Amino acid sequence: MTKHLTAIIEQEDGGYMSLCPEVDVASQGATIEEARDNLREALELFFESAPEDELQERLHGEVFVTSVEVAVV
Repeated sequence: MTKHLTAIIEQEDGGYMSLCPEVDVASQGATIEEARDNLREALELFFESAPEDELQERLHGEVFVTSVEVAVV
């Protein structure tokens, strides 16, 4: 079975940080691709090893990614 999850990748200190907000799992990598691949691996390990009650507790519903416009002074 596969599950489609959100990956947020952000440049940080010469590398990239990746986060899956649906289950609050994060990873990192030297490149965007490595950060994404490392996040995929961390998520697979999480789903393999987490007890069912933790899965239910941490698994959020839908995540919406959008942008907002704000005034900056």
